[in-house]
Amino acid sequence: MQTMKLNEVRDNHGARVRSKRLGRGIGSGKGKTSGKGVKGQKAREGVALNGFEGGQLPIYRRLPKRGFVNLFRKEYAPVNLGTLEAAIVAGRIDATQMIDEAVLRGAGLVRGGKIAGVRLLARGALTRAVRITCAGASAAAVAAVETLGGSVTTTQPKAAAAD
Repeated sequence: MQTMKLNEVRDNHGARVRSKRLGRGIGSGKGKTSGKGVKGQKAREGVALNGFEGGQLPIYRRLPKRGFVNLFRKEYAPVNLGTLEAAIVAGRIDATQMIDEAVLRGAGLVRGGKIAGVRLLARGALTRAVRITCAGASAAAVAAVETLGGSVTTTQPKAAAAD
């Protein structure tokens, strides 16, 4: 068996790239102005001009804004039946107890602080009856849980259908 010696350990090829030496004569390829062009504000040190186009109206002001952004929108954390089943099989969730947002957070299925609640979705499948309380659930997810003898309780009222 061959042993490795500390004095033979080397970095992988290309792991350490030598920095380009600027301003070291014409023959270096980066002499005189060091690749910065000639004079002007952008040739100086410590200049960050993001979005500045030399006095021309910047592209982010030339292009129109599109669509509508609702500042008061509510975002829900999606939880699929398949991921719920995987967490139960792994022992992170007890299927005999009531499952709510706090239990799902504790199991690592829900993350983030700015969510209005949990929405149960029907991707995947469950193999046992569970009792779930969540902000909302798709019709397919509710049907899948109830066919196994479980129940889904939603805390958000359903949106009224438009006439």
